[in-house]
Amino acid sequence: MKKTIKDYDLSGKKVIIRCDFNVPIENGIIKDETRIKASLKTIRYARKMNAKVILLSHLGRIKTEEDKQKYTLKPVAQSLSKILRKKVTFIDQTRGEKLENAIDKMKDKDVILIENTRFEDLDNKKESNNDKQLGKYWASLGDLFINDAFGTIHRSHASNLGIASNLPNGIGFLVENEIKKLTKLINKPRKPYTIILGGSKVSDKIGVISNLINKSDYMLICGGMAFTFLKSAGFNIGSSICEKEKLNYCKELLDKYENKIILPIDIITAKEVNENAQTNERFLGEIDEDDIGLDIGPKTLEVFKQYIVDSKTIFLNGPAGYFELKPFQNGTKQLLDIITHTKAYTVLGGGDTARAAATFDVQNKISHISTGGGASLAFLEETTLPALDIINEK
Repeated sequence: MKKTIKDYDLSGKKVIIRCDFNVPIENGIIKDETRIKASLKTIRYARKMNAKVILLSHLGRIKTEEDKQKYTLKPVAQSLSKILRKKVTFIDQTRGEKLENAIDKMKDKDVILIENTRFEDLDNKKESNNDKQLGKYWASLGDLFINDAFGTIHRSHASNLGIASNLPNGIGFLVENEIKKLTKLINKPRKPYTIILGGSKVSDKIGVISNLINKSDYMLICGGMAFTFLKSAGFNIGSSICEKEKLNYCKELLDKYENKIILPIDIITAKEVNENAQTNERFLGEIDEDDIGLDIGPKTLEVFKQYIVDSKTIFLNGPAGYFELKPFQNGTKQLLDIITHTKAYTVLGGGDTARAAATFDVQNKISHISTGGGASLAFLEETTLPALDIINEK
């Protein structure tokens, strides 16, 4: 068991909390505050315990000086101030005298948000490459480190692994909850256990497939990755996406688990990918060479439903189609509808899967929606999670 924020006396301590405020911002306006709200329990607890709260987060990818204007965390500080009803002091730098002086003047319950940690990536990617000196510097600003950014738990960054290597540490409520919810998918899940994998790439899901296929009863394959499986099974997929280097892998899986892996039987195709595309419903064997598969068809949904309705545990990672465009939304929308009408313990991976749930307004009908796409997959692979492994044990 990892130590949590509750295992420490926070009173009067400078507590550095690594959050995940990687939110969508357009023209300085936050479009979705979900990730900000996800860490509120940890922040509020630290303030209640009379801590001096120092917040760190990344936002976007910083490759040029111009990116700094686009990816400043200032709007997040403003949002947090409103939500907490407490002024959150924003420091527009990641290190330096201004930051140090502000922290020295902090009183109990004060909150400071430091500028985007990835601003440090302009200097030889010091944040993303876990520069040891940067990690030590950030650690020197506080007395205790709490990691509440599940979305980067599988990354070795200066703002998580680096700080944790230099301070007493623990996890926040968000990370603790993610671990609890996702562990149910690994350790004796209630049966029947159905895994639904979508998205574009087989390569992104290999670890999860390998680790969970023997723990699950059925694995339903959809999204762009389905076409690599279908081609490996000998079907013509037209101009659909395909990872040729994974054809042998898919063929071996289908041969070994022919009664467990379920593939689409009909596809929604188009000649081009846009909002006004003319679509066709094609059964396997009817796909033309210039057809692009962009969603699952109604017959596939009927087949998938047979496996889903009686499930006691369901994990969905990746959309069933190109749901961002209206002509290709139905598969993902109907799949979520089927899932939310079961009595199963349901978990959605983060990223595109979480966005789909928000698009079709089913967030409140799901048992758990992970805040980390790649992180949730890495956790379910039971692979190394550097920013979690470093956390002190109880």
